Amino acid sequence: MTRPSRTYWAAGTAVGLALLFAVGATVATAGGADSATSPRAPGLHSADAGFARDMAVHHQQAVEMSFIVRDRTKDEAVRGLAYDIANTQANQRGMMLGWLDLWGLPKVVADEPPMSWMGSEGHAAGGHGTDGHGTDGDGTDGHAAGGHEMGGVVTKPGALMPGMATKEELARLGSAEGRDAEVLYLRLMTEHHKGGVAMARGCATRCETPAERALAQGMVAAQQSELALMADMLGQRGAEPAE
Repeated sequence: MTRPSRTYWAAGTAVGLALLFAVGATVATAGGADSATSPRAPGLHSADAGFARDMAVHHQQAVEMSFIVRDRTKDEAVRGLAYDIANTQANQRGMMLGWLDLWGLPKVVADEPPMSWMGSEGHAAGGHGTDGHGTDGDGTDGHAAGGHEMGGVVTKPGALMPGMATKEELARLGSAEGRDAEVLYLRLMTEHHKGGVAMARGCATRCETPAERALAQGMVAAQQSELALMADMLGQRGAEPAE
């Protein structure tokens, strides 16, 4: 009985951290709405805008994977974690897209490589694509460069950004059942969170908007907590994280 309790407590803690920072960032943004629309608003190719655009795409895939696994297993611990991740990241994605609207900036920039706001480190991780994010609309595309590192996290061939799954991996998740689906989801989401943490750390040091930096720091704290939880859940299933 101690294992499920720990699982739900850890999941709740991680989501609580994310929502705490998200609320704080929202309040900060509301309080500085005038400055956000002033000439000091982030530029088109700033770290603030680039992070918002790229992390919105990154989050969308996490939401997609979480909804997939909720239909592939009846395990309440995994379903609960997936529900929390989907809700938290959908909320954060909405905030980032809202900031872009507030700043008068587009959500997609043609010919902008993914992760270019990270400088030379980001260019090593990203590639050119068909819609400004290296994707044909579903978050993954074979045009993205693979095998490069960003903060120790590798962008796989066929994936768009660090930690993101490929189309083939999403298809495997959609066809798996029960324990197989649980293990694959936990492995894919572990990789996804590691990439997200590296990106959020990049914003925490490069972004200039206080509210966005606060949100990025909250993402780091919450996703690191969920990484520990998912390692524990994989261990319960006799599995290891993907190498």
